[in-house]
Amino acid sequence: MTDSNTQPASDDSGEVLGGESGGTTEKNPQDWVTGDEPMTGAQRSYLDTLARDAGETLSADLTKAEASEQIERLQDDTGRSS
Repeated sequence: MTDSNTQPASDDSGEVLGGESGGTTEKNPQDWVTGDEPMTGAQRSYLDTLARDAGETLSADLTKAEASEQIERLQDDTGRSS
């Protein structure tokens, strides 16, 4: 049985996943290792929805990084920011 106040187990690097929010770092999409790969199907679908809501058209050949940046911008523009 685990006490909810105990610290989570971690590997030798000291890194942990989960826990309280605020401890994560966000990587700039341009710094992603796979950022220059084509956007994912999920990104494409969500961008299509956001672009329609914003009354915009976007290129269908965006990279993962470009798609992420457009998603963030359109979320702000359409009031869908998290």
